[in-house]
Amino acid sequence: MTPFGARLRALRAERKMTLRAMADGLGVSAAYLSALEHGRRGAPSPGLIHQICERLDLIWDEAHELADLARDSRPRISLHTGGLTPAQTALANRFARQLRHLPDETVAAIDALLRETPARPAPSLRRSRSE
Repeated sequence: MTPFGARLRALRAERKMTLRAMADGLGVSAAYLSALEHGRRGAPSPGLIHQICERLDLIWDEAHELADLARDSRPRISLHTGGLTPAQTALANRFARQLRHLPDETVAAIDALLRETPARPAPSLRRSRSE
């Protein structure tokens, strides 16, 4: 289950809304909505996220949280290690193999560390002045 799917399911349950009623209100199939909730489908489009927020009558903060969770809820990801150092590539491979087996405390610690580390933009390519 993805973070988005878990939160969507909890919000729907809090409002005592059935899967079918929500799907009908959104104009999607109950099977699709179930797949979203269980992490078998990728994150929905921004338009569908907006519709979900309206359907659930979410306030601004809740809507923003749901959109953020959708961004981090791709059930299948790929990581291209071209351009990384050998140590970074080895770490990425080891992480991919072991993530499923990490205890929740370790996952939380890694997540906290990554959140503390500012993301650096990718370097831009510049032409030399002689070109």
